[in-house]
Amino acid sequence: MDWKPQRDSDIPIYLQIADYIEQRILYGEYTPGQVLHSERSLAKLFDVNRGTIIQAYEVLYSKGLVEKIKGSGTRVSHDIWGLSRNRVPNWNLYIESGSFLPNLPIYQHIRNEIQERSLINFASGELSRELMPYDEMQSILGHKSFNHSLGYEHPQGNLGLREVLVEHFKNFRGIHCTSGSILITSGAQQALHLIVQCLLNPGDSVAIEDPSYAYSLPIFRSANIKTHLLPVGEHGINPEDIINLYKKHRIKMIFLNPIFQNPTGTVLSLEKRKKILEISSELAIPIVEDDPYSLLSYDDKIDTQTLKSLDTNKTVLYISSLSKSVASGLRIGWIVGPDRIIDRLADAKQLIDFGHSSIPQWIASEFLRSELFSDHLKKVKQSLVEKRDLTIEALENELSNLVTFSIPQGGIHLWCRLKKNIKEYHLLEESLRNGVAFTPGSLFGSEKGFLRLTFGRVETDLISEGIVRLKKSIQKLC
Repeated sequence: MDWKPQRDSDIPIYLQIADYIEQRILYGEYTPGQVLHSERSLAKLFDVNRGTIIQAYEVLYSKGLVEKIKGSGTRVSHDIWGLSRNRVPNWNLYIESGSFLPNLPIYQHIRNEIQERSLINFASGELSRELMPYDEMQSILGHKSFNHSLGYEHPQGNLGLREVLVEHFKNFRGIHCTSGSILITSGAQQALHLIVQCLLNPGDSVAIEDPSYAYSLPIFRSANIKTHLLPVGEHGINPEDIINLYKKHRIKMIFLNPIFQNPTGTVLSLEKRKKILEISSELAIPIVEDDPYSLLSYDDKIDTQTLKSLDTNKTVLYISSLSKSVASGLRIGWIVGPDRIIDRLADAKQLIDFGHSSIPQWIASEFLRSELFSDHLKKVKQSLVEKRDLTIEALENELSNLVTFSIPQGGIHLWCRLKKNIKEYHLLEESLRNGVAFTPGSLFGSEKGFLRLTFGRVETDLISEGIVRLKKSIQKLC
């Protein structure tokens, strides 16, 4: 047998072996009923472990090409076309071969633990139930007449909502745009997905922050996009690093979260924001600005002007949503950009879901156009300050000798560094056993030894107990 699997191929070795044997069967070289090599002998022949051969035979069995004979090994099926037996799909093969990659296993593990157990939750990046506007939503549903169409919406989203957003952007974010330059999306996550899928090609290089929420997303890996890192310091990224990455890698797009950055909470200075816009214009590189938190500033003296509000050359695609300031379950997000880009992205979104649901768009429109939103936002910021201060007090009382942290002036996250050399995944497992969840820092691409505590998500009366449980977990591993 002259054929050997190619070890430098992107195709797993077991699939190469299965394909080789399948071709021999279909060409008649291996005849119906013929006993095939044993798992051990074939493993020796191809210089692979036995488990690889077992996987290959499982693939062939799922296709109905081979039969398992108790005590005699594997033979070619007498009915290779499946005329007399039901063939079972190899679902593991389908799962492994899909082009869209799954979430990282640790994310899946945290999510499953939170859903299945009653944990003190510092992990989920959203507001707690006590901060969501249930009474306000009930008021809208109980006192407003719903007269929107229940058919398919405009590909860009409901025109009424987009017109409300035009005023909202002007009044709350300093952004001037038209309804034609807005696309309603299912949160900021879908907005990012549409941009990557529609405006980039496999093999393209982009710049993202380090650490960064974007680092954890499978979107870039699924699309075969190369990500290059912009280190985030105490005051955000260094604009000159963008130039260096462009010279080395010809980056085609920059992804930034400049205001209360996730996970560090840093705010990019106004001077740096203006410099980044200059660089973007000079090099003709678009910026994707992810802005979940600029409305959640605790200090009016902090300059929270978005890149988009300063953008005079139309190089910024602006992404945000109501997930962090109102309710994640509404699934109302948006992209603001040049009309022709919005048209392209809207066309792609229509292919995926035929447009956004009319009901949450109507609710969002009514909420944003009323006094309810301003009152809600004020209440949320006051509550977040209380949650932040309680978390800081608990950390100082319980963990001052074990962690350091910076104090955020907005947003919902606290970025902590462990003083001890503790593996954060071991700490996560111990913490989950003790009934408290957090997000390991390495999921954001950071150095080891960091963790993110989302004080905006945990219930206020559980914050102190959650930190006590975290302390117990750290001490167990010291």
